[in-house]
Amino acid sequence: MGDRHSWTAAPATAQRARSVLAAAWSCAVTAEGGREEFIGVHTVAEDGRVLLHLPDDSTLAASTICAPRGEPSAVLEFADVAPVPVRHRIRARLWMAGWFAPEEGHLAFHTTRVVLREPGGAVVVDLDEFAIAEPDPLALAEAQLLTHLADAHPDAVERLTRLVEPDSLHGAVRVQPLAVDRHGLTLRIERARGHGDVRLPFHRPADNVGQLTERMHILLTQASSASCPRALQRQRTEGDG
Repeated sequence: MGDRHSWTAAPATAQRARSVLAAAWSCAVTAEGGREEFIGVHTVAEDGRVLLHLPDDSTLAASTICAPRGEPSAVLEFADVAPVPVRHRIRARLWMAGWFAPEEGHLAFHTTRVVLREPGGAVVVDLDEFAIAEPDPLALAEAQLLTHLADAHPDAVERLTRLVEPDSLHGAVRVQPLAVDRHGLTLRIERARGHGDVRLPFHRPADNVGQLTERMHILLTQASSASCPRALQRQRTEGDG
């Protein structure tokens, strides 16, 4: 049987970094004036530049206006938080090092280094690739999609576990949708001690929510013809007792 899913390993690192940046609603800034955390004050330009619209009493804004060009050096941190409650909800962290320059009505961040840390480790993202990469087309809709799947369709999540290798479900006490992108759905399998993630690839990429719905229907159809994992059968029986 051929490896028909070989192209679905994962999004490119630069696209993953841009997706984290696009979906983030808060950021932390560490600069010479200390560390400040902001909610809803940043926007992202098409080339990945971060623009901060800071309150007037921000020490960062004051120190930037008074600093020579290229100073103060700063680090921006963005956290990618799973929208569905799971253990260890931080899926990734994105760090951007560089410096601020005041522009009309905001501070523009000039990036000199980008680092993406995921469970597999930290990777330095090429700046040129970062600038031209586009966020995953589902990045902004992901939170609503996953919470709807978990809250309104737990039966579908359970059915999808039939596509998971039995060894990966050994000792499972709960399964939740962890992430979704145009290439596939990731499930978080929680055990009494520890957890693991399993990726269910789509047969082809989904470029919008309509295509995602079709890809999910195909996965569920495939799952319907598979047998129910014994581990989850026991879990469901004990829960009903």
